[in-house]
Amino acid sequence: MANPSSDQIVIVLDFGSQYSQLIARRIRENKVYCEILPYNTSAEKLVSISPKAIFLSGGPASVYVADAPVCDPDIFHSGIPIMGICYGMQLMARALGGEVKPSPAREYGLARLFFDASEELLDVESAEEHEGPAKTIPVWMSHGDSVSEVPSGFRVIARTDSLPIAVMADKKRKLYGFQFHPEVVHTPAGKDIIANFLFRICDCQPTWNMKSFIETSTAQIRETVGDSGVLCAVSGGVDSSVLAALINRAIGSQLKCIFVDNGVLRKDEAKEVIKTFKDDLRIDLHFVDAGVRFLRHLAGVVDPEQKRKIIGNEFIHIFQEEAEKFGQVKFLAQGTLYPDVIESGGISHGPAATIKSHHNVGGLPENMNLDLIEPFRELFKDEVRQLARELQLPDKVINRHPFPGPGLAVRILGDITNERLEILREADAIFIEELRKADWYDKTWQSFAVLLPVRSVGVMGDERTYDQVIALRAVTGEDAMTADWAHLPYDLLGKMSNRIINEVRGVNRVVYDISSKPPSTIEWE
Repeated sequence: MANPSSDQIVIVLDFGSQYSQLIARRIRENKVYCEILPYNTSAEKLVSISPKAIFLSGGPASVYVADAPVCDPDIFHSGIPIMGICYGMQLMARALGGEVKPSPAREYGLARLFFDASEELLDVESAEEHEGPAKTIPVWMSHGDSVSEVPSGFRVIARTDSLPIAVMADKKRKLYGFQFHPEVVHTPAGKDIIANFLFRICDCQPTWNMKSFIETSTAQIRETVGDSGVLCAVSGGVDSSVLAALINRAIGSQLKCIFVDNGVLRKDEAKEVIKTFKDDLRIDLHFVDAGVRFLRHLAGVVDPEQKRKIIGNEFIHIFQEEAEKFGQVKFLAQGTLYPDVIESGGISHGPAATIKSHHNVGGLPENMNLDLIEPFRELFKDEVRQLARELQLPDKVINRHPFPGPGLAVRILGDITNERLEILREADAIFIEELRKADWYDKTWQSFAVLLPVRSVGVMGDERTYDQVIALRAVTGEDAMTADWAHLPYDLLGKMSNRIINEVRGVNRVVYDISSKPPSTIEWE
């Protein structure tokens, strides 16, 4: 993204946190433009950019190990307001003479933050009264180390029951450290805290919005593409559909959209995608039936990373073959989102850990003949939905649940066969149908069925069965970085279970996944 307001920018330095882009997202939610830069960007370069503020992200390392990533210490003396989060707080403390040690009790998950009611930075409407002048809010923790002694000039302005130094501040130099994560949705007041920092401390103005993203993105696409054609990989999901609409807006007939049936789609999915592009988006769509081809390569493969890489490679081979049919096509457009990038190993300049390779990121082959265009690479799902509304796309596109590029291949744990695909398709269709009937589909972020690699004993018609197990997964959240399991009504779960067991031959048990992200991921593979 190009900065639409050259006189105002906020920088996030990435130390490899799974949440780095969430910081940027929260800043953008406050209509302030920001960019993520490598953690080792020089103070000289940062000063030349003249940002209104700098955020130091969290990260998987410990600040006291030999190869820990560190920023240029001169930034702390630059006069630029800085907020350090988790690892960023610890790095700030250590760089300025404080001490960081392993925490006596590690904190993962929700905690209760206590602070003085007069603290401007923590002045949020949701804060509850505590003893005396103190107030309290719930916050999300994820750390094993913590600041044990603040540097000179800092004072402690918040604590938790187990952590005496949860927030530190040097108000004179406008340096602040937060041990908790204000950027995640599970810190309900986090957006307001970040807003306080941006507007009260850093004097930012709310001037950036999704309309400016559309303007800058379409201009960049036109400049990059020139007279060449662009092949757009369409899955029918929110990301690729909005991508097609955006690129169509930018270059019109130079866009060639391709929808590939990879053999691991949901029930009737191909028909629905073709109909949506024809009737609602009014964009030409080229359909390729490659199900047999994909399933041949996936036969006998059980490792999820290998599945993703096989699918990623095969997609690219097909797109390159199709590109030759269209002539002057040099670019491949993908609806890659930032959570895909993070879980596949982080942005190129960050030391993030690989959670799982996404078929359109970690699964791409090195010898591609097409250059990639990925306008959404640093956006989140809800931001893409905002973009869809700005482009006036229909609600059925905007509100569609995410569906992974590898499709049912990563929802069938173990070997992929036609029989197992049919079982999962039918079970998943029943699950989604009942969610819609009960008005729960739009209340959940993502919902799907998973076929487990186990069998269980059952009894049907007085006879013993030894059949498949289906797991149902429904989560709530605002983005793909954190999520909680949806508390579906018991009677609804019972109805779903009964229908699946009675109507899907080969299933005799249904279970419901009640794990959150983190520590689990939304998908099972």
